[in-house]
Amino acid sequence: MTGDPRVRTVLGDIEPALLGVTDAHDHLFFASKLLPGQELDDPTAATELLLAFKVAGGSALVQWTPYGLTRRTRELAWMSNEIGVHVVAATGLHRAEHYAPAILGRVIDGLVKEFVADLTVGTQPADLPDEPRTGPRAGLVKVAGAFHTIDSHARLTMTAAAVAHQETGAPIAVHLEHGTAALETVELLCGKLDVPPDKVILGHLNRNPDARLQREIAETGVFLGFDGPSRANHATDWRLFDGLEALVEAGHGSRILLGGDTTTAAARYQPGAPYLLTTLAPRLTKQLGGDVVTAMLVANPARAFATSWLA
Repeated sequence: MTGDPRVRTVLGDIEPALLGVTDAHDHLFFASKLLPGQELDDPTAATELLLAFKVAGGSALVQWTPYGLTRRTRELAWMSNEIGVHVVAATGLHRAEHYAPAILGRVIDGLVKEFVADLTVGTQPADLPDEPRTGPRAGLVKVAGAFHTIDSHARLTMTAAAVAHQETGAPIAVHLEHGTAALETVELLCGKLDVPPDKVILGHLNRNPDARLQREIAETGVFLGFDGPSRANHATDWRLFDGLEALVEAGHGSRILLGGDTTTAAARYQPGAPYLLTTLAPRLTKQLGGDVVTAMLVANPARAFATSWLA
């Protein structure tokens, strides 16, 4: 890859140093048939949340909502411009269970083409497949594994994500189902598909608080996403501090990312993205030190989401 690294936001490419304090995994918009009645699809509520995040000290938010789950990138661009917070959007596909068969079948037929177009030309709503692509571009590819395995859908989408990475340089973010199959994901993406480890971000590691496994994952060179607490996935929140401390003591603090991962309307403000900065970061600072936590919120995401874009 050539050229200076940049982070691709919904308003254009920026220098990584400008990203600032970052919520590395969240959702301002998200709607899935698996969560009926809990859709994040209210622009006013999303705007209020992004403003609250800014007031709390936030500078950037990375939305991991992939194709077909109401990512609303045009609204993201408007909000980013009005509020003054950098927003990075995603292409990619979630687990197959999240999609109606018609949407899933249509997109899978041209998976790499869809991902690359979202990254280089502009994103497109799933319900308007014939509309011209204009406006915001995605800045990462989001895919998903299955519980303790890489199923056929995950293998297909991860392979397409790897090709899209080779064509564009885009980072790949992975939903690990309940935090599992992390090493299997690294073996596929980095071992077999030649994606550099520093271009892979594994999400939800807090949901599988196996300290030895987390150290082994960190040793591969990928970025580790601890994207909680979350109202829907709070069972292991009490293990978060010990897990992060163990990784820092083992020398892996530079690979850790923090996010809120709000996925339902009920969780928008409970605790919501600002909690990451108003409550979680101060508590972590007391335990780990300010420099360590600042790296997790500023320096690490600046490296994780930056790339020398090829297109």
